[in-house]
Amino acid sequence: MLIAATQMTNKLKEEGKFSYIEVGEGTPIIVLHGLMGGLSNFDAVLRFFPEKGYKLVIPELPIYKKSLLKTNVKNFAKYVSDFIDYKEYSEVILLGNSLGGHIGLLCTKMFPEKVKALVITGSSGLYESSMGESYPKRGDRNYIKKKAENVFYDPKIATKEMVDEVYESVNDRNKLIRTLAIAKSAIRHNMAKDLPKMKNPTCIIWGENDSVTPPPVAKEFHELLPNSDLYWIEKCGHAAMMERPDEFNAVLYKWLQKKGY
Repeated sequence: MLIAATQMTNKLKEEGKFSYIEVGEGTPIIVLHGLMGGLSNFDAVLRFFPEKGYKLVIPELPIYKKSLLKTNVKNFAKYVSDFIDYKEYSEVILLGNSLGGHIGLLCTKMFPEKVKALVITGSSGLYESSMGESYPKRGDRNYIKKKAENVFYDPKIATKEMVDEVYESVNDRNKLIRTLAIAKSAIRHNMAKDLPKMKNPTCIIWGENDSVTPPPVAKEFHELLPNSDLYWIEKCGHAAMMERPDEFNAVLYKWLQKKGY
């Protein structure tokens, strides 16, 4: 689970079935947000990498717009592949947090030729604590507040605005049904058997205090992915790019430079 946040100031481009933000020129980094993650969770990434010669692209995943039958991880991975084709990118770097990491992993498995490199942080795909729990009863705002605070090492990052957005989502029947559908789909799409066959270079960046996808999950990703590097960020929960943006950007940029991307 990831927490929604205020929409960023960059304007969404609306083209056909795609809505996305695009900033900068250079190697495209496609950012994939989480199940309840706002595009603005990646504000710091969006400010940093275009200045370093990368094109940052954040598509809005249609989590609440597809039919229930199509609300699953596999269809969202296909959606990302369609977006890559639509933009006529030959190869991209995928960067995903939480469910976005899971979608990035599955997209890389299904379309390896389109992915130059993969970056995952707090990714589901092996285990995520909130996926297996019952979702809160509608109207239980205190429960939502605690869940939001648990995403971060510093609970103050879960502002009233974030809590209000998640509260609104779980009180919207359409969104709640689709949230449950995608959560169940994520559990079904466990990738432990797939990861050893995936050779794409992968950067794993993890908060040492992640309680949603705990540190052993990161270690397992690292052990199973044959071409991966694992980096830890101290005093950090499930959303490293929000909670420790400077450290996150520095680690990722150094890795990209080391790989020659």
